[in-house]
Amino acid sequence: MIDTVIFDIGRVLLGFEWMDYVHRLFNDPETEEAVTKATFRSGIWNEMDRGIWTEEEVLERFYEKDPGHKEQIWKAFDSVGDCAERTDYAIPWIEELKTDGYRVLYLSNYSEHVKRRTLHAMDFLGHMDGGIFSYEVHSIKPEKEIYEKLIEKYGLVPERCVFIDDNKKNISAAEDIGFKAIGFESYEQAHGELMSLLDVCSRIHN
Repeated sequence: MIDTVIFDIGRVLLGFEWMDYVHRLFNDPETEEAVTKATFRSGIWNEMDRGIWTEEEVLERFYEKDPGHKEQIWKAFDSVGDCAERTDYAIPWIEELKTDGYRVLYLSNYSEHVKRRTLHAMDFLGHMDGGIFSYEVHSIKPEKEIYEKLIEKYGLVPERCVFIDDNKKNISAAEDIGFKAIGFESYEQAHGELMSLLDVCSRIHN
């Protein structure tokens, strides 16, 4: 029996194509490469999602990666909200699941800085039953702790949960803790796989 569906947010319920964003911002291959290496492709970005460093500390670490592009790094960091794109399917998908009686949660690696700048594209949050952003608990996927914190907060039974994420490591970690999991490639693909899984589990239970 499945009673809870858990979504990642970035690149699942929310469009977050940072390569396109950096290209639109600079439209210069050399600058694009320098900025992405210092920010999105650096381990610093993932650690920023942990919510331990201040914005100033994050920027200083970015600058240390490439002191010659401070202005461009700041611009990409400050206007990162432009990276987020609202998806038309998020709210209908969530409401479809809730109408069918499922609890709908989120579990997402997200910094407070990025959250503040992308809320305009996350109107689906008010339709969900809760969740955890990584910065709130100082732990990031695929670390076991963040899954355990979600389980504890909402009294989840892992075997009754389905987790949807676009990252294979996060999927593997969810399965290790007992969740059923679906790798997100597109809405059509993930929606189809989820509905099939829920149908099978429902028929088995009945």
